[in-house]
Amino acid sequence: IVGIAMMFSSTIIGIKLLPTTVLHHRHTGELMISLLLIQDMIAIIVLLVLTGGFLEFSGATKVIRVLISLPLLIGFSWLFVKFVLLKLLEKFGAFHEYIFLVAIGWCLALAEISELAGLSLEIGAFVAGVTIATSPIAMYIADHLNPLRDFFLVLFFFSIGAGFNMDLLGQVVVPAVVLATVVLVVKPVVFRFLLHGMSETNALGWETGFRLGQISEFSLLIAFIATAEQLIGEHASHLIQATAILTFLGSSYLVVFRYPTPIAVSDKLRRD
Repeated sequence: IVGIAMMFSSTIIGIKLLPTTVLHHRHTGELMISLLLIQDMIAIIVLLVLTGGFLEFSGATKVIRVLISLPLLIGFSWLFVKFVLLKLLEKFGAFHEYIFLVAIGWCLALAEISELAGLSLEIGAFVAGVTIATSPIAMYIADHLNPLRDFFLVLFFFSIGAGFNMDLLGQVVVPAVVLATVVLVVKPVVFRFLLHGMSETNALGWETGFRLGQISEFSLLIAFIATAEQLIGEHASHLIQATAILTFLGSSYLVVFRYPTPIAVSDKLRRD
């Protein structure tokens, strides 16, 4: 589970440190979004495995329920968006507050339905976002949800820090530093060689590798859920959390001082 948690890269850091012009109009942005979406889908599968009883010999009923619930949830959400939600948004699209509230309501409603179906809130919210991404106003919704997203991001990271057991810090700090160093060194190299093998340039491979050279907020979710399911102990959970914090910091500094970002210290590298 610790190894799996190291696989993913942070969508939050990757997107926040990418200039808007690069995100929407450059091949680098397309490549990063594609990689992050693939990782998010893999993370959803991991969460399903952890919460769906796949690791329990006696959990056959729960497994069957999950295998049935997920396709039904995806099918229902796609049909609802196509025949109900998009028509409502088209009819009342002139009212921006209406669009904002409908988007939030759709996210929360599908998250709740997902949990009732034996999945998780995160899976429902992710499916809700993907199904609405095909709509013409998806970009408008994403842009106007930015303040709300940033607000909950602050609370998310605050809750991580508040829930960290400092008594275990002395026992996990050395392995966390070692693991974080390995992640920060190995990930850029791996991305560079894999992308170069797909005919991308060396410069693009290195930049993508450094921008995605940390572990993910999904890694933290995996740690929390695996601990709740008693699949790992507190030490392993805190190892993942400490590694995440260190890679977030280390990767952010590497990107800010090497590549164009909205918060670069150098005027030469600062891009909005």
